[in-house]
Amino acid sequence: MRSLPWQLKGDTVPVYRPDEVIRDHRSQMAMEAAERRARRRAELEELGSDSWTPRARIQAWEKLHGLRLPTAANHPVIHVIAADTRLHLAQIVAEQVARATPLAAPHEPQT
Repeated sequence: MRSLPWQLKGDTVPVYRPDEVIRDHRSQMAMEAAERRARRRAELEELGSDSWTPRARIQAWEKLHGLRLPTAANHPVIHVIAADTRLHLAQIVAEQVARATPLAAPHEPQT
């Protein structure tokens, strides 16, 4: 008789051998890790999409890395953001300036 990785008990529930369960779990974990890597790679490629505005690319970078755009124009991570998003440093600095500029309060009409 051929050896099966599992045996049926009571004709309904398959019972797996411990070594088979571990092997299945490992292969499942490896497959999930590969899927996460593929998703991350696709997200990184999207960061440089020309169809996105510089602001959208920077926001996507922030979301992907869980970081905020530094306020200092000479911060070392600015070069990393520029490389990942395929933006020029001037475009990133422009976004920093835009974020630092307070929004004007709505003007109330005088009566």
